[in-house]
Amino acid sequence: MTFDFTPFLRTDLPNPAAPWNGFPEFNFVGGNNDEQSVPVAALRQAADAVLSREGSTLGTYGLHSGPLGYRPLRDFLVGKLKRHAGITCTADNILLTSGSLQAIDLINGVLLSPGDTVIVEESNYGGVLSRLAERGVTMVTIPVDEDGMRTDILESELSRLKTSGVTPKYIYSIPSIHNPTGTILTEDRRRRVIALAQQFAVPVFEDECYSDLIWSGERPPALRALDESGLVIHVGSFSKSIAPALRVGYIVADWPILAQILATKADAGSGALEQMVLAEFCTAHFDSHVAALNRTLEAKLDTLIEALNENFGTAADFQRPKGGIFLWVRLPENVDTTRLAVVAAKAGIAVNPGAEWSLGSDATRWIRICFASPTQEQLQAGIARLAEVCHGEFGVPEVSANVARA
Repeated sequence: MTFDFTPFLRTDLPNPAAPWNGFPEFNFVGGNNDEQSVPVAALRQAADAVLSREGSTLGTYGLHSGPLGYRPLRDFLVGKLKRHAGITCTADNILLTSGSLQAIDLINGVLLSPGDTVIVEESNYGGVLSRLAERGVTMVTIPVDEDGMRTDILESELSRLKTSGVTPKYIYSIPSIHNPTGTILTEDRRRRVIALAQQFAVPVFEDECYSDLIWSGERPPALRALDESGLVIHVGSFSKSIAPALRVGYIVADWPILAQILATKADAGSGALEQMVLAEFCTAHFDSHVAALNRTLEAKLDTLIEALNENFGTAADFQRPKGGIFLWVRLPENVDTTRLAVVAAKAGIAVNPGAEWSLGSDATRWIRICFASPTQEQLQAGIARLAEVCHGEFGVPEVSANVARA
């Protein structure tokens, strides 16, 4: 007999988690990456080298580097951020975290109270939208087009809020490979975001977890690189560039706010072994590894697009992103992707319905398809089956995949 904890539980908990029964046959959700691209051999060599050299420091919280995290990894990030994003900072401006989700929670924890207002892009990372809803804040949404956040609408919303006596706690943006749209905020718009943030005295929360996954390797400077006043808090991650299960992210900020964030990070430090191995690996291999990974991811995107064109035709509308691990796809008006996701799950297909990733009025027409983890064969077969399911449920596409191939 199992003890019943029900009477002892808080009344505001989410629904219990379901047992995990493995991945579906066609898994097009989650921030997973290409498993064959994980640099296992190089990571093993890095682990052996760093443990042989300084493994004994694992006996001390903070590895003799202090509470901000392993110093050699922060030193690597100083150089990487300068080369790749134009950010000038020191190792003391960087806090290592247990993935970017912990970074988001820490920042929200020091800035947000119930009833506060934040500005977010209309379509957005589902994990951010759910966290903001749980904190009881008001989200003011800004549409995203092919050039990223609409800064004209951002300006009008900031003006409206000021007239109402409301100062947003921050402007949240994913400027480089936006999640889920895959867009890249142009440099002109980045400069406008900073100008508006300074004009209205509103902080900027910049989430750049996907910025390494740009096929060309060329990107505009980060928002933090364009700001000299310290109002931008920048977040990044190694989850997409190396491996998500390592759970290593980071916050870049000026010391006054970083010190307050650090004071709330009451976990005795994020995983130290992961930080040590990453520092050893990245110093020698980061750029070459990411270049190879991007070639693999772009090839998978091409396969996904070919499969959508073959099986959905003009019923699937999308813009080809310049990087990332997901494709944001719009289906015809009569398709409810929340319902489609439920029916598809019964057929062994997992997709993200748009309502979980957008606050827009047409969110239920969109789905987010993650293409990094499946093989090219799984992408082809899974999209064909998704078309069959969608045709059977909504009559879209007009001819099912099976009939189209007959």
